[in-house]
Amino acid sequence: MSGKRVLLIGLASSAVDFDKWPELSVEILEDAFRKVQKDLESAGFEAAWCLVQADDTAAPELEAALRAEPPDVAMIGAGVRADEDQLLLFEQLVNVIHREAPDAAIAFNRNPLDSVDAVRRWA
Repeated sequence: MSGKRVLLIGLASSAVDFDKWPELSVEILEDAFRKVQKDLESAGFEAAWCLVQADDTAAPELEAALRAEPPDVAMIGAGVRADEDQLLLFEQLVNVIHREAPDAAIAFNRNPLDSVDAVRRWA
């Protein structure tokens, strides 16, 4: 498991509609981003974030990240999956991973606290 590369994919805090998620703020979300990366690195993974906007730049940004450092596991966060308004973005991101990193496993967390477990299931 040690040294496996993980690409964490999620919405940039500037793309999140915090009215839908009143328990979150920019600070809480960005703290969670740092914690997830730290937890994965502490567990022996090489982790990096690809935080996208919910627009036409998302697919090219993810493509570039996947080409630069092909991951062993790509994890799409709940912020993309859990928001029904992001369904098309979610589909797009899954298909970019499928096309650009066909050997990468795809993982999904329920929340930041179970990210390491989600990655371990597929690493």
